Amino acid sequence: MMKASGLAAGIAAVGAAAPAVAAGAGTGAFAHPGLLHTRTDLDRMAAKVKAGAAPYTAGFARLTANRHAQSGWQARPQAVVYRGSGTPENYTILYNDIHAAYQNALRYHVTGDSAYADTAVAVLNAWSATLTAVDGSADRFLAAGLYGYQFANAAELVRDHGDFELARFQEMLAGKFGATSDDFLVRHNGAVVSNYWTNWDLANMACVLATGIFCDDRAQVARAVDYFKHGAGLGSIRNAIPVVYDDEGTDGGGLGEWLEAGRDQGHALLGVGLMGTFCEMAWNQGIDLYGYDDSRFLKGAQYVAKWSLGGQVPFTANTRRKGAIGGWSGSETVTAAAGVDPSMIRPVWAMIANHYTKRRGMSATYVTRIAAKAAPEGGGGDYGPNSGGYDQLGFGTLAFTRDRVSEGGGDAAGGRTASPSPTASASASTAASAPAPSPSAMGRGGDDLAATGSGGVVGWAAATGVTALAGGLLLLRRRGRRAR
Repeated sequence: MMKASGLAAGIAAVGAAAPAVAAGAGTGAFAHPGLLHTRTDLDRMAAKVKAGAAPYTAGFARLTANRHAQSGWQARPQAVVYRGSGTPENYTILYNDIHAAYQNALRYHVTGDSAYADTAVAVLNAWSATLTAVDGSADRFLAAGLYGYQFANAAELVRDHGDFELARFQEMLAGKFGATSDDFLVRHNGAVVSNYWTNWDLANMACVLATGIFCDDRAQVARAVDYFKHGAGLGSIRNAIPVVYDDEGTDGGGLGEWLEAGRDQGHALLGVGLMGTFCEMAWNQGIDLYGYDDSRFLKGAQYVAKWSLGGQVPFTANTRRKGAIGGWSGSETVTAAAGVDPSMIRPVWAMIANHYTKRRGMSATYVTRIAAKAAPEGGGGDYGPNSGGYDQLGFGTLAFTRDRVSEGGGDAAGGRTASPSPTASASASTAASAPAPSPSAMGRGGDDLAATGSGGVVGWAAATGVTALAGGLLLLRRRGRRAR
């Protein structure tokens, strides 16, 4: 299992950063449902749709029109799921079934029609009775991360169903998905820690967190949160958003350069969606990562939103080291953000926009604009047939639209709000120490490291002009007050 640096501190941080204690959080159990959706969220969706309120009705229409959201969907469970070159890939079967389970479960909570819950349970039970391994090339780690967190979210919505095999599903989730993701965050498939792009870490971080919550494993949740703050890989927040430009943007909050903006737009959107997912799941357990490090995630999301809308964004050149530990190695440097297609849409924005503008009452101009452009958000199956169209569970217009926080601190629709405590704010402002490198352990013999794309990017915002990091990262910084 993952042995993140500062584990004891990470466990303490879970409590210190918690804006409010979730139900059961002090007794060893977590609040359920409590991944992407709480009971309050589910009740809000049902009430708003029943009342015919916009934009919930438009969001619900996207759900009911999706072929995956139909009761009677027939699962096709596989004993071994493969993803990656050189293997008989069949992972498309898995993600289609997961999205069918999730969409049916969500539809059940909105309508109360048990046929949808029964369908979701049948799909989930079929897989937990059949799956023995997630395998393939290095891409098996992407499969474990992406489909692990999605599986957990689908199951969380029906965990109290009388026919759901909860213990068996927990065993499958922890053993086949969570353990693989844990291993990736420790070993990075035998590669130098900067070899794999931000979204690889974030997918596996999301899986570790979701698995920990779903299985009531507090130590695993603490490891995931500690990695978000201090992990050596590119998914930790200061590696994913290595530079903050305080005088950029219209909101006074600045822009945070998103690491994979130097790679391509699609992967940057994936990463923002995954970090938002991670923050939302943590928030629903009373852990405020949205506000961590002066709302650094908001600055990164604003950067990607402005850039994706076709706006000009600043960029600090940076270099990453790649390759295998003790094997081949190299480096890549990027000096500018990649080109964008302003028409590219992914269902990642409603969740982020509603958190910052409605829960917290903050301004988020670019995120708000791109969320409006993407609305009403669909889900898996609405954004093309390939795997990228299934990387997010989606339906954010239905699921995450909320009323502005009331004066008394509660969501007008009944949701919990979480303002950081003074202790949490102080902790966030001082948590700037560099992480320790992941343990240098090789993966299985002969494993590939996976192509990580052209135009590699990595960096770390440090006080010096050129800083060498454990694991082989370099940041080539422009001096001046704008970049830090």
